[in-house]
Amino acid sequence: MVSSYSYDRARYGDREAREALVARLRPRMAKMAAHYARCTNENADDLLQEAWVGLLDALTQIDISIGDSDQYLLKHARWRLLDAVKRWRRRRCELLEDEQVAAIPSSMDWNDVQTDLSIRAFTGGLKPTQQAVLKSLLRGMTWREAGDELGCSSANVAYHVKQIQRQYQEWSAAG
Repeated sequence: MVSSYSYDRARYGDREAREALVARLRPRMAKMAAHYARCTNENADDLLQEAWVGLLDALTQIDISIGDSDQYLLKHARWRLLDAVKRWRRRRCELLEDEQVAAIPSSMDWNDVQTDLSIRAFTGGLKPTQQAVLKSLLRGMTWREAGDELGCSSANVAYHVKQIQRQYQEWSAAG
């Protein structure tokens, strides 16, 4: 068990305490980054770097009196790593350049119109909060980012996503 004194020293910038913390958590962080690199096809070194940033950021906010401090730090490292993966994927899907947009055929066929009308019909039946959650997620936000924007927790966003999915299943079965 690591003393709270060493976490306090690391939090306030003591070089030796931070080096001891890094040395203690390095194997677990490397395993975590390697695992998510295999799962997401991202670069393990980039993921590890993001995880370290998340861990060191969480170190400034750590409450030593509650729970296992290592687990708290690793959890925040994992969150930062996964947020980076989502951010990178969203960046790959950014807006097209004007030349690329010009190359897209402008005529819509009847199936596109029907799809657009169906989507509007479904989303029109959602509650305002569900519509806001759906819009946030369609803009590429993570559940945590959507929750922050809407003033609720990521668990609330997850609840609304489940409700949207349930309503979609009912709507598509009826249609």
